[in-house]
Amino acid sequence: MSGRPVKRSLTLRGHRTSVSLEDAFWRAFRDIAAAENKPINQLAAEIDADRDMDVGLASAIRVHVLDHFRKN
Repeated sequence: MSGRPVKRSLTLRGHRTSVSLEDAFWRAFRDIAAAENKPINQLAAEIDADRDMDVGLASAIRVHVLDHFRKN
């Protein structure tokens, strides 16, 4: 497992985008989506809609993952 970010593709509201996330965050993000019975693109779109525009999507996903596991 690498600590280096890897670029991954997502589709948000019909538009392709990419985020660079470390493997551990990507796996946790996928696990959260599965636990919530949501496609990963839907969860990413929800996070995208809730984030401040001065915060990058990858950072918003990392914070979402951290918050999720802090609460559980």
